[in-house]
Amino acid sequence: MQTHFTLAQLADPDLKEAEKILRACVHCGFCTATCPTYVLLGDELDSPRGRIYLIKQMLEGGKAATAKVAKHVDRCLSCLSCMTTCPSGVNYMHLVDHARGHVEKSYRRPLDERVTRAVLGRVLSRPALLRAALLAAFLARPLKALARGRLRALFDLAPKRLASRSPVDRPQVFPAEGERRMRAALLSGCAQQALAPSINEATVRLLTRHGCEVVVTKGVGCCGALTHHMGKECLGLADVRANVAAWSREIEGAGLDAIVVNASGCGTMVKDYGFLLRKEPEWAERGARVAALARDVSEVVASLGLDPPVRRSGLAVAYHSACSLQHGQRVNAQPRTLLAAAGFELREVPEGHLCCGSAGTYNMLQPELSQRLLARKLANIDSTGAELVAAGNIGCIMQLSRASARAVVHPVELLDWATGGPPPAAWEARRAEPIPARA
Repeated sequence: MQTHFTLAQLADPDLKEAEKILRACVHCGFCTATCPTYVLLGDELDSPRGRIYLIKQMLEGGKAATAKVAKHVDRCLSCLSCMTTCPSGVNYMHLVDHARGHVEKSYRRPLDERVTRAVLGRVLSRPALLRAALLAAFLARPLKALARGRLRALFDLAPKRLASRSPVDRPQVFPAEGERRMRAALLSGCAQQALAPSINEATVRLLTRHGCEVVVTKGVGCCGALTHHMGKECLGLADVRANVAAWSREIEGAGLDAIVVNASGCGTMVKDYGFLLRKEPEWAERGARVAALARDVSEVVASLGLDPPVRRSGLAVAYHSACSLQHGQRVNAQPRTLLAAAGFELREVPEGHLCCGSAGTYNMLQPELSQRLLARKLANIDSTGAELVAAGNIGCIMQLSRASARAVVHPVELLDWATGGPPPAAWEARRAEPIPARA
């Protein structure tokens, strides 16, 4: 793609990077076939190629974002399916993140949007605040019928049961069982601590059982993705620096072989820390070192080698490959191979490349489109006839659980169960209920 940036503009490292990405695009349109919003809406401006044109025009002209640009950029899920499809290697992730930052700085949104985005950015990234919000939503459930739009979406996403705070999420060290083969720091996450603490508990049991010492490092919090993907770059980078500082102390102290992430959206973010901190000399090297150690939990278990299962349930599992895992991290084989080795019958979900509609805060900021994608995903899951669903990202788990007749669990919960841990609570709660046919 031909660009027309001035030399003065290209002196800005962010614009220089954006220009390099734009020039890589060859207008081929392959991305349109795999873009969820284009598949739903058929609007060129709701495809990666169309958004690239809008972003190019905005950045080249040094213009403030318009309502039109904000609408179409906001509709992007950042599922990154386009990056898997693109034959030219266009780094759409970095381009759209830069565009979101520009929109946030230059466009004044309507008041209700500003308030919603500010609240979500603050609450979802802080477990204590999220627990308080979930309690408030639970107590206010009788008012759900009166809610509309984004407010109704918030009620729909609130779990029916409030999880207890887990002792696993406190800073501590979990020793390996038997010979120590690895030492890894676990990112406990933010929303996951409040929504599904059982995932971290299963992760610790599974890793320590396989000879990995697990460290929950003091000072590590939200990965920064929630605010970063809303264009709130300063807030996102503050979380990034705090995590890099904490993990760097751990690396320089007792040392780390890996940083384990069991929420794939967070994993994609942490693996990008080197790029995000590239302009800050005092942080760049440490950020790159942290990013190089980041691994999805399936990558770590695969490298350790899964123990033979002590129980083979033979359950049919529909594996939902989270966008941030298959497109963002390009991790595809490991979860499938591990689940099969653990004795589960793996069933692929049709249209597996398409997003479920969760996408961080997307299901709260774009509830109508999110609901359409969810209905499509659930219909595809139903077609597998599987008994339960496995997904490696907390956002996908919450999104699918809100309307699925099947239990939705994290793969580590199934692997932990197969190798000696307890059955997943979600499966236990649903196993006695028949799965109704979907209309």
